[in-house]
Amino acid sequence: MQATVTDTRSDVAVLRLSGELDADTATQLHKVLAELLERPVPRIVVDLSDLKFCDSVGLSAFITAKQVIAARGGWLSFAGANRFLASLLATVGLSRYFAIFPEVEDAIAAAQM
Repeated sequence: MQATVTDTRSDVAVLRLSGELDADTATQLHKVLAELLERPVPRIVVDLSDLKFCDSVGLSAFITAKQVIAARGGWLSFAGANRFLASLLATVGLSRYFAIFPEVEDAIAAAQM
């Protein structure tokens, strides 16, 4: 898995993931999320458009990060999930826990409202 962080706006970080997120690569995700959680009010859009696979270990990392972010008044949302990931998020009930948008710009725009 590759993880790249870009700031499209000063207050929003976009975390673009590509490849496969599983038990072997989740450590890298934990490290990147920990850095983003250092922000006073973390606002993160996770761009899933190039992520091909995610297992329960990856999902767990997102759940843990969201709990910390919510406690600080921030938010974490997903954008660009492919059919597999959208189905996975819905099946495990996370589509009710996370905001999921078709595109990164949609997620950022929704947060600005």
